[in-house]
Amino acid sequence: MTAPAAAAGRAPLVLASASPRRLELLGQIGLVPDVVEACDIDETPSPGETPRRLAVRLASAKLAAALGRHPGAFVLAADTVVALGRRLLGKPDDEADAERMLGLLSGRAHRVLTAVAAAAPGGAKGGRLSETRVRMKRLTGAEIAAYLASGEWRGKAGGYGVQGRAGAFVTVLSGSYTGVVGLPLYETHALLSGLGLKAP
Repeated sequence: MTAPAAAAGRAPLVLASASPRRLELLGQIGLVPDVVEACDIDETPSPGETPRRLAVRLASAKLAAALGRHPGAFVLAADTVVALGRRLLGKPDDEADAERMLGLLSGRAHRVLTAVAAAAPGGAKGGRLSETRVRMKRLTGAEIAAYLASGEWRGKAGGYGVQGRAGAFVTVLSGSYTGVVGLPLYETHALLSGLGLKAP
């Protein structure tokens, strides 16, 4: 599949993610992808894999999957992992799983790691990793129940989205706020600029 034509005389930009949050964040730095598509990959952690290595591997796998379909384009992929120590908290399977995750995060600090991988039309590739420390207040049963009822936990690593109601649970955030949302803008801008794609 050849990449579509892009405006402003540059090669097309492909965002290899179906996340509306990543699309919105990219728009904050003036970049509007010509193509937005999900990459269906196996996100199962390998035995003994650290959270950092998992985030980097999954972002790289998404990039590789998209590159085959879009030769001649700039391609951007990302993956977010929530880690409580070495315990990985992925996207909840269901409401009960989200409740379990929120219970684990309640009153404790955790890390949010977002890896970004990108490639340029000429074949150059690069990657960046954002690591942010987040601490949540001790959550009451009523707070957890209300958050679960909101449905905001769906499709979010760790069972919460800091940009929504769960923002009221966060007492400390040290690092990249946009990285916790799903796309660290400093790292993304630096990576794409280094590959030759400048934001307008």
